[in-house]
Amino acid sequence: MEECDTAVFKPQAFCPSCWSTRLAWTESLGFGTIYSYSVVWRAQSPAFDTPYVVAIIELAEGFHMMSNIVNCDETTVHCGMPVTVTFRKMPEGMTLPFFEPSP
Repeated sequence: MEECDTAVFKPQAFCPSCWSTRLAWTESLGFGTIYSYSVVWRAQSPAFDTPYVVAIIELAEGFHMMSNIVNCDETTVHCGMPVTVTFRKMPEGMTLPFFEPSP
């Protein structure tokens, strides 16, 4: 049985297109464009500094991923904007992917 060649994001037990269980991990190139976004002006908790941008990123591989846009002014963010992944260590010890404008 061959591995599934469909890009599946988020990790799961089978491909939602062909139902194959032969999925393989593939490293993303780490760049894409902003598909949609929202600027948050009132945080749900004091742990968040506002404003911040939450976006759906369409990655070069074709899947979509939700993350924050960082290292830019929220007024410059727009749909179609090219972005690149950047990683940040969080206080809890984990590292998370964020996106910033591509150079």
